[in-house]
Amino acid sequence: MRLALAQINSTVGDLEGNTRKILDWTARAREEGADLVAFPELAVTGYPPEDLLLKPDFLRANLACLDEIARACRGIAAVVGYVEVAEAAYNAAGLLADGALVEVTRKERLPNYGVFDEERYFRTGKTGPLFALGGARFGVNVCEDIWYPTGPAAAQAAAGAELIVNINASPYHRGKWSQRERMLATRATDSTAIVAYVNAVGGQDELVFDGASVIFDERGDLVARGKSFAEDLLVVDLDLGAVFRSRLHDPRWRRGENVGLPCIAVGGGSAATDDRARATAPDGPLATGPQRPARDSPHATQHAALQGDCAPRRIEPPPGDVEEVYRALVLGTADYLRKNGFERVVIGLSGGIDSSLVAAVAVDAIGSKRVTGVSMPSRYSSDHSKLDAQQLAENLGVDYLTVPIEPAFIAYREMLAELFAGSAEGLAEENIQARVRGMILMALSNKFGWLVLTTGNKSEMAVGYATLYGDMAGGFAVIKDVPKMLVYELCRWRNARDGRPAIPENVLEKPPSAELRPGQQDQDSLPPYEVLDAIITAYVEEDRSASEIAHLGYDAETVARVIRLVDTAEYKRRQAPPGVKITPRAFGRDRRLPITNRYRQPVPLA
Repeated sequence: MRLALAQINSTVGDLEGNTRKILDWTARAREEGADLVAFPELAVTGYPPEDLLLKPDFLRANLACLDEIARACRGIAAVVGYVEVAEAAYNAAGLLADGALVEVTRKERLPNYGVFDEERYFRTGKTGPLFALGGARFGVNVCEDIWYPTGPAAAQAAAGAELIVNINASPYHRGKWSQRERMLATRATDSTAIVAYVNAVGGQDELVFDGASVIFDERGDLVARGKSFAEDLLVVDLDLGAVFRSRLHDPRWRRGENVGLPCIAVGGGSAATDDRARATAPDGPLATGPQRPARDSPHATQHAALQGDCAPRRIEPPPGDVEEVYRALVLGTADYLRKNGFERVVIGLSGGIDSSLVAAVAVDAIGSKRVTGVSMPSRYSSDHSKLDAQQLAENLGVDYLTVPIEPAFIAYREMLAELFAGSAEGLAEENIQARVRGMILMALSNKFGWLVLTTGNKSEMAVGYATLYGDMAGGFAVIKDVPKMLVYELCRWRNARDGRPAIPENVLEKPPSAELRPGQQDQDSLPPYEVLDAIITAYVEEDRSASEIAHLGYDAETVARVIRLVDTAEYKRRQAPPGVKITPRAFGRDRRLPITNRYRQPVPLA
C-alpha cells in the first residue's frame, strides 16, 4: 500500500477554505500514486471548533463539505476528520472512496483535561471496523484513541489490521514530540502493526499544532517523519507483508483472543474477509516488498505507470529543544495574524530582553516590513536602553518610532496631584507610565489597524509583575507562556541562527528592569529569575505543595511569597490577551482556578 499523510493547516470555521485545501491535497496525493491519503482530526471544521459545535447550521454545512470531498475521491481513498451528526455529534473519521462515504469511525476516547473539552460537545463512539484495500486490511481511529494500550488500536490489530491509521489534532508543548513518538513505537510493537500518525499543523488562538506526522513499523522502528511546524505530504510505501510474517513468529498471535470486527471493502479492492483467500492473493500478506493494489483496484493503473518505483522514505530531523519553542512562537503568531486578518503589528521596544524577543519572532512570522517598533522613553529611561531599542530595530529592519511619554506623565500627575496629596510616591505613579505607553500603542493600533503584540513573559504573568491596561494592553501575548530564563535561551538561539547578534549583546547582559523609578531592577521586587522560574514550574506545572517545593532546596519564605503572588494574580491573568502555549501547563486553557478564591497553601516550615 502506498500511504500519504497530509498534515494540513485548517482554519476553524473556514469550511469552504478547508474543503478546498483537502481537495487540493487529495489531488496531490493521487498524483503521487497513493492508494490512501489521511487528513488530520476535524480537518473539515478546524480544531477545536468549540461552541460552533452547538450551531446546527455549522454542523449541516460541515456535512455538506464532506459530501463534496467524497465526490472528488476517485482513484484514491481518503480518511478525513469531520463532525458526524446522528442522534448526537461525534468526532469522526470518514473513509471516502469511489465518490462516496464508505464508513464512519467515531472517536472513542474523548479527552476532557487540559486544553480539551470534548465531552462538552461529542458523544462517545465505539471501535470502528476494519477496511480492506487492495488486499490490505487497516483500522482507523482518532487522536486520543491511540494513547491507550487497550484502546481501539489494540482491538483493530487483534481483529487482523496490519495498519492503524490515527488522525490527530495534537496541540504542541515543549518536548511533546518525543513523548508522542515513544508512545507510538510502543503501540506498533504491542500490536505488531504499522502505525501511521497524521497530525494537524498551524496556530489556533493559544494552541499550536506542530505536524511532525510519523509512521512506525511493526517492530516499533521509525520509518518516516514529516516536517515540523509546516504543511507536508508524507508518502510512504508500506510493507504490510512484513507484518504478517512477524505475526507468524509471535506466540501472542497464536494465543490471543480473536476480536470480531467487520471488514469493509474499499475502492474496488478485495474485501479479503476470508483469511485463506487473502493469504494466497497476489498482493496479500505473503507478498514481498512494497504492497501494490489488486488488479481490480482503481489505483492499479497509476502503479502500473510507476513500474515498481518506491516512494523514498523520508525522515525529517526534529528541531532542537530551543529551536522547537522558537518555531512554535513564530507559527502561532503568524497564524493568529493571518487567520484574523491582521497585516501589521506594533510593539513597544523598551530595549529589554522581552520586547527584543517578541520583535524577532514578529519579523520571522510576517516580515520586517510589516513590523513597527515604538520607543516610549520616560525620565527614568536609561541611555543604553534607548540605544539598545534603536539598534534592535536597525538590526531587524523594522520601522522605528519614538514617542516620549514625559508630557502625558506630567499631565496625569498634575491631574491627580490633589487626590494624591499627602501620600508618598510609589506603585501608582510608576504604573501611570506603563499605562501611558499602553494608551499610545492602542492609539496607533486604533488609527492604523496594527495589532499590538504585548511583551510580558510567563514569569511576570505568574506573579502579577505586569500592569493592567499598561504593558498588558494588546491583542496577542507572544511570550506569555515563556519563562524568563527561556527568553534568554531563545534570544541566544536566534542570534546564533543568523550568525550575528540581531538582538544586541547588551540586551542579553544587562540586569532586567522596568525602568519605572531611578535605579530599578526586577530583582528589587522578585527573587532571581532562575529561582523564580523553578518555583513557578514546581507550583504551576507540577502542582507541588509549598512544603514539597521548600524541600527541593528553596528558601521557605521565598516559596511562600511566590505562591502567594501567583494565587493573587489570577484576576490579572484573566484580562491578558491570548498567547502561544509552549509549556505542558499554560495559564488559561490548561490551568483554571477561580478568581474569587480564599484557599491558600499552608506555609512551609523554615
